[in-house]
This record gives sequence, C-alpha cells and structure tokens, in this order.
Amino acid sequence: MDKLKTVEKLEGIQNIESIMAALKVKKNTALNIISILRKGGYIKTKQTSKKKRIYYISKLNKIGGKSYFEIINEISPVKVSESEIYKIYGRVPSLEETFIYAIKTKNLRVILAALSLFKHINNWTLLYELGKKNQVERKIGALYDLSKLFMRVRRMKLKFRKNSLPKKTESYIYIIDDFQSKDFKEIEHTWKVYLPFNKADLEDYKK
Repeated sequence: MDKLKTVEKLEGIQNIESIMAALKVKKNTALNIISILRKGGYIKTKQTSKKKRIYYISKLNKIGGKSYFEIINEISPVKVSESEIYKIYGRVPSLEETFIYAIKTKNLRVILAALSLFKHINNWTLLYELGKKNQVERKIGALYDLSKLFMRVRRMKLKFRKNSLPKKTESYIYIIDDFQSKDFKEIEHTWKVYLPFNKADLEDYKK
C-alpha cells in the first residue's frame, strides 16, 4: 500500500463508512488501513458522544502543530470540514486566536461550531486584544451572549463587556453579510450586531 497516495485520497475528516466508500474496500480492510496510517502518524482519532470514531487524516499530521479546524472539532459537537489545511506549524493556536479566525471566515457552520470554544476560553484580555485588532469585539460579545442561552460557558470578564459594548453613535454591523436573526433581537440590539443564527440552528447545543 502506498501510504501517501492513500492519505491524499482520504485527506480530511472521515469515518469508517466514508473510508470504505472512498477506497472501495470492506470494513476489515479499512480498519487495517486505518491502523497502518495511524502508526505512520497520519491519523488523529476522536470518539463522538455517540461512541462513533471520527478520523482526521492528513500528511501534515506528521509535522506537528494544529489547524484551527482541528481545535474546533476537538471541542464542538458541530463538526467542520476544511478543503485546505490551515496548519499552524510547530505550535498549537490558542482558543482565543481560533475564535477570531472562525469569525473572520464568515462561514455560517464554522462560526456555529466555534461557539463551543466559549466553554473553555478564559483569557479575556487576549481575546479583547485580538478582537480589537481585528475589529470584531462587538461580534464576540454578541456571539457570547447567544452561546449562554444554549450551553454553559466561562464567565465573560466585566472589563471585556464594558470596553466592547457599542456607543450610541455606532451603527449595526453584520457577522455574515445580509444574515440576521428572527429570534435573538434583544442580543442584536444590545451589541448592534446582526446574528446569523435562529433557534433551529443551535439544536446541537444543550446546556
């Protein structure tokens, strides 16, 4: 078996069924291939809440470091798939940096999945600095208040909230252009930020 060619064919997020389909092999053969690629350092495995294994397959797994999407997928019940590998070589990006990245993608599913990061983010000073630098601190605040409705999250520092809330003269802004919520008008009003989600979009999250 040519490991690199197999890895290239399977690059991304897979489960046993998708590997079987991609390689046109039976389950036992697929499990043997997974074992070989894991020993070669090409596979990272995670078990979902339903005890189903998800495989993150990439030749870059051997290099070290992590991509933003890997970090999100390790935490979030909402999984995201990346067409390209944005690996941060030689280091693991912080959760705060990862959340900023998610907002900047302007991708509905990526931002939805990244909401889980609020369960673990605790460096509010860093998050504010990065948010301010990228002009997304109000978006962070609105998404945080949204997350609180559906899951247990770390408490936002009062200083972050005070410094990030909009001034009376500031206009409404979009997280994703032309998307706004029908269900979370109060949060939108507080932050002057249009949220791209409705209640139905957050069904995968539970407190």
